[in-house]
Amino acid sequence: MLEIRGWTSTTTLPHAPAFVVGMMNLRGTVLPVVDLSLRLGFGKTEPGKRHVIIIAQIDDKIVGFLVDAVSDIITVDEAEMQATPDVSSSRTQAFIRGVHSLDDKLVRAIDVREVLPQEAPLSA
Repeated sequence: MLEIRGWTSTTTLPHAPAFVVGMMNLRGTVLPVVDLSLRLGFGKTEPGKRHVIIIAQIDDKIVGFLVDAVSDIITVDEAEMQATPDVSSSRTQAFIRGVHSLDDKLVRAIDVREVLPQEAPLSA
């Protein structure tokens, strides 16, 4: 993660997947903004003042993730992660790397590489 920013309007990208809210300019770098809720199957986010964009670098790409809020930032040792339960669908297992027990709740670790828009061939 590079930074967390308050919600700002984005510019629509034609023919982008529905979960790509648009693009934004971050100090001269144009990057896509992904609606994390929609991408994970929880429904479309109607962004407002309380929403934030998490800016992250994944490999050589910089991307923004629209989320409801950020309550805490934690570092978890990979050895402390538990596997995603086998009862999950293969799609769930593709997005969720594992879970971590934090106090009395479970925190999901998202595989951000799977969340990023995948390139699709152009249609004729």
